Amino acid sequence: MLFGAPIAFEIRAEGGATRLSGRFPYGAETTLGDGRRERFAAGAFRARVQTGENIFLLAGHDAEKPLASTEAGSLTLRDGDDALHIEARVVPSTSWANDALAALAAGLTKGLSPGFRVPAGGDLVTRADGGLLRTVTRADLFEISMVTRAAYDQAQIAARSWTVAAAESPDAGLQRALRRWRA
Repeated sequence: MLFGAPIAFEIRAEGGATRLSGRFPYGAETTLGDGRRERFAAGAFRARVQTGENIFLLAGHDAEKPLASTEAGSLTLRDGDDALHIEARVVPSTSWANDALAALAAGLTKGLSPGFRVPAGGDLVTRADGGLLRTVTRADLFEISMVTRAAYDQAQIAARSWTVAAAESPDAGLQRALRRWRA
């Protein structure tokens, strides 16, 4: 399973902070429903990670519940050929950080899910195995979240464009990206 991939976090307490390390795998497929599958190609997040953009670790895609960030030095991302590797130092000094760590420790948080948008030309939709397979080759990563459910909800699935190599208007990519982004 890709989105909301099971968390393979290693958890260590260290000087009042909890250190998390995990990975979001590349090449794995997830079924989004109605014969639609999706996967990320190796290095899909590489450009944004390498440019040093500020990226957040959030609790449940809630921008008001940050747990760590690259700008603050509490989140380190490494975009490898196999996965996006995550190292975070979370201090439970806020109620939501304490809640997120408690949910993780209790086994209630089951996945990782990226918050991203796909720029024009950053994906390829092909027909495969009686359905459609979307391969994301380039994505602008804004955040990665610890989540309880390991899949996109219906609104996110429905907002995706699932056309196979169709001609589009010049701003169609922007419109599609805006529909995909969630804060």
